[in-house]
Amino acid sequence: MKLPRRKFLYLAAAAAALPTGARFAWAQSYPTKPVRWIVPIAPGGPNDILARLMCQWLSDRLGQPFVVEHRPGGGSNTGTAAVVNAPADGYTLLTVATVAAINATLYENLSFNLIRDIAPIAGIISVSNAILVHPSVPATTIPEFIAYAKANPGKVNMASAGVGTSGHLSGELFKMMTGVNMVHVPYRGAAPALTDLLGGQVHVYIGATPTLVEYVRTGKLRALAVTTMTRSEALPDIPTMAEFVPGYEASAWFGVGAPKKTPAEFVDKLNREINAALVDPKIRAALSDMGGTVLPGSPAEFGKLIADETEKWAKVVKFSGAKAE
Repeated sequence: MKLPRRKFLYLAAAAAALPTGARFAWAQSYPTKPVRWIVPIAPGGPNDILARLMCQWLSDRLGQPFVVEHRPGGGSNTGTAAVVNAPADGYTLLTVATVAAINATLYENLSFNLIRDIAPIAGIISVSNAILVHPSVPATTIPEFIAYAKANPGKVNMASAGVGTSGHLSGELFKMMTGVNMVHVPYRGAAPALTDLLGGQVHVYIGATPTLVEYVRTGKLRALAVTTMTRSEALPDIPTMAEFVPGYEASAWFGVGAPKKTPAEFVDKLNREINAALVDPKIRAALSDMGGTVLPGSPAEFGKLIADETEKWAKVVKFSGAKAE
């Protein structure tokens, strides 16, 4: 039987609408079981704090447990690989941070490509680094420090929490943009690096501002600048590096991603909920206590940040000659 054209078009339109409606209902019901949030770094520190904060928010809002699971190893690559290889069903998430963008070049034989294999969901916060010197260093400003380092090439020791960390590459970017010659001294974490800086065994250290505030306030160490384009609320009297080195910017940022083919409806739902968290007064207060600036935006905007940062740090890694330990 041949259908009248108008009826045929009506039925065709109705049939075409069914998948959209089904997808909408599918997204509305998500999640229907617990969701794992993989943190590719050992417990403690901002990665852990942020994941737990967001998981509690999402659990309360979406009615299913969001559970933090630590998968440290390989400079965060072990946990990232685990998520890349997980089912793309919305039930495995990943903390994506600056270190992942750096690792893309720092490690030569990764089993994954961050931009190709991880779907960006949302940014959470960025945190400034600060450049600190021991009080014995005869410099109270960045121009004075540059002059001092250039007058003593190869004699200024720059400590970091490890090869490929945000602080290390912030220092290498400083060297690249100013032409100073400092010797990189990597440590296994911020604590031993700070211990040697306090003892005067090294001259300068660059690390996350929130962990350094008390040393500055008590006068044990001298802050010369913060690395973000705007001043830090935690150290409002300390200038930015860009005030003396135009165009300089470096920060430790954090967000969340998922396996690449995770349904867009799930990604969009999680993005909306995380953006809602970033404007909640209690969440904002907690993030502010960490010295963080919120990073609201779409999945595409977070994806652009990841791509831009991967390209930026690739140049710095190549300049420095840094290799993964």
